[in-house]
Amino acid sequence: MKNIAVIGAGTMGNGIAHTFAQCGFKVQLIDVSEAALKKGVATISKNLDRMVAKEKITEADKAETLENITLYTNISEGVEYASLVVEAATENVNLKLKIFKELDEACSDDAILASNTSSISITQIAAATSRPDKVIGMHFMNPVPIMKLVEIIRGYNTSDETTQTIMELSKTLEKVPVEVNDYPGFVANRILMPMINESIETLYNGVAGVAEIDTVMKLGMAHPMGPLQLADFIGLDVCLSILEVMYDGFKNPKYAPCPLLVNMVRAGKLGVKSDEGFYDYSETRKAEKVAAQFV
Repeated sequence: MKNIAVIGAGTMGNGIAHTFAQCGFKVQLIDVSEAALKKGVATISKNLDRMVAKEKITEADKAETLENITLYTNISEGVEYASLVVEAATENVNLKLKIFKELDEACSDDAILASNTSSISITQIAAATSRPDKVIGMHFMNPVPIMKLVEIIRGYNTSDETTQTIMELSKTLEKVPVEVNDYPGFVANRILMPMINESIETLYNGVAGVAEIDTVMKLGMAHPMGPLQLADFIGLDVCLSILEVMYDGFKNPKYAPCPLLVNMVRAGKLGVKSDEGFYDYSETRKAEKVAAQFV
């Protein structure tokens, strides 16, 4: 398994492509937008520069990693020789079903199709294909090149062979794979998202402010960042989408998104990606852009 196709050049997609390419795999990075592809590769290059500066890799390692990545805007062309396809598109069930139907038709019969979904049913995704035994979840954590966990989600029909192949492959990426079954939110987000949602409810109810809530969780619970800052980092739209999937799947009020979260997403306050969420990132972004002019 040497040719890996990655669908989507956004935050997760370019991180997944980076990780495979750095481990010596040939990666076909696919996105409908040429601008997104260019931005994705620029992000990979920037992250590799940080690793060079920290002496974790050499300039030659960086060059080899980038050479391992080929860009495509056409799915059929990009997946022609892929042994594994990892889909990392937007967390939208209809979009994922459409992509997997197309992948099923375009990929070789023995190719494994994986989704980086953080909440959507692998069983449902697999049903859009003629190979449900070869469909599996590979839920990487952000930032992908750094975070060790890969949540491996078995759909109802995912075979033992497919699961074992992906478990072993994850280890070659120097990741720690954890096998879980296919229920809304899996393990990571089933636990994380209610905590984030409850933190937003705490703010919404006026119990404490943003900094105070995050400080309690950082200093009292030894979390590396507070839940509201983490929500900004994940993207408030992504948090909302995951909670909606979980609420729809379990029909349990405890997964109902807080009205404050809903309104912030409607207002376009999505966190780091929009420069504003629970925190204001606009000045930091301006400083980064100014600094980049002198690099």
